[in-house]
Amino acid sequence: MKHWHIDQMDWSSFEPSKVDPDIVAVVKAASVVERNSVDYAVYLNHVFSDDADFQEAADNWALEEIQHGDALGRWAMLADPSWDYPTAFERYRNTFHIDLNTTSSVRGSRTGELIARCMVETGTSSFYSSLADATEEPLLKAICKQIAADEYRHFKLFYDHMRRYLKRERLGAWARTRIALGRITESEDDELASAYYTTNEPPSVRYERKRCIAGYMSRALKSYRQKHIDRVTGMVFKTIGFKPHSRLHALAARLVFALIRRRQRSFEREAVVIGT
Repeated sequence: MKHWHIDQMDWSSFEPSKVDPDIVAVVKAASVVERNSVDYAVYLNHVFSDDADFQEAADNWALEEIQHGDALGRWAMLADPSWDYPTAFERYRNTFHIDLNTTSSVRGSRTGELIARCMVETGTSSFYSSLADATEEPLLKAICKQIAADEYRHFKLFYDHMRRYLKRERLGAWARTRIALGRITESEDDELASAYYTTNEPPSVRYERKRCIAGYMSRALKSYRQKHIDRVTGMVFKTIGFKPHSRLHALAARLVFALIRRRQRSFEREAVVIGT
């Protein structure tokens, strides 16, 4: 069940003078990734083929994710009237694919799959929270706050199911850490790079993952502040079985924030050299 509806947003509150072009580029890419959750729901239904409760939860999750994409896409068309969200989404669908025929998790277990989903929701919750804080455009700020709240609930959803499967599969903390870190590093893979390419570059330009991920990350990472990373790190710690709000958590959060700042500057330099 959706906790809000796209038509409840005050679309008349859009203020074009407060639109940041870099944020528009990021929102365009995010819109098609969110909308593509229908494929992930199919994948999750295959992996959890005998778990009707989880399948229902995954289907409801996908409906909310699709709405996220539609809201972001509608906003991006206001910010850039020359851009067409449905066309961009079809181009993305034709460019990036996941395996929909598998019947087992690419993470090696159902617990591993749910850990990976927790990491995704951790990342998106923090991303939309940071974007809401970074933008001065009131409509986008409101949309991002709604999405961030949804993503946090989605984290709790997958976390609760992970705990249920953990009782059966008994993955240790370090095995869970390996899966979590592995999924986090995948943020620089083709999913986001393809999304940036298909929403921000014309078809006449050849796709290059390095260029496109630099274009996306150099813009997306700018909005993060320490408070966002503090929350992210706590959610990661909770998922892998370490105590959040501890001295180790505080140290890890500071190190992660420093790493993100370093990576953002690196991507920014790379984007300038490449010309993104």
